[in-house]
Amino acid sequence: MNSQGEGKTGYYIYKDIHMGELISKRARELDIDESRIASFFSLSISEVTAMYEEKSIDSGFLLMWSKLLEYDFFRIYSQHLILYASASGMLDTKSSHRSGMPKFRKSIYTKEVIDFMIELVNTGQKTISAITAEYGIPKTTLHKWVAKYRSGKSGKN
Repeated sequence: MNSQGEGKTGYYIYKDIHMGELISKRARELDIDESRIASFFSLSISEVTAMYEEKSIDSGFLLMWSKLLEYDFFRIYSQHLILYASASGMLDTKSSHRSGMPKFRKSIYTKEVIDFMIELVNTGQKTISAITAEYGIPKTTLHKWVAKYRSGKSGKN
């Protein structure tokens, strides 16, 4: 895995998140002038540059970055929870404990996660059973993804 969380296959694997690096990468992709970014945040250019060095970003700033760079940076954390939280842990929506927190219908896997998992299977790096055990993705879901890939519909939900 490189410093920006990309695995050997080139897919982002959401394990060791460095949000500042990801924001910097997106800002460079869009070629947005540093002075425009600083003005948007009402900060100096050096304060904006310092954010690129931060592993985590305040949620208020992250929301602003998401709007400015037209990218849902929060989804990176959601994908981390989907892939690395205990299967019986915090994402269990069938818990008998009642909560006033919003409930989400189901886990939503991004195209990148689906493609990454398919790549692991197709290259022989991991078996379907190993992926199911490590990431908690249901075996039937993984089989459906692999079948779609083999029929030429890679990454489509």
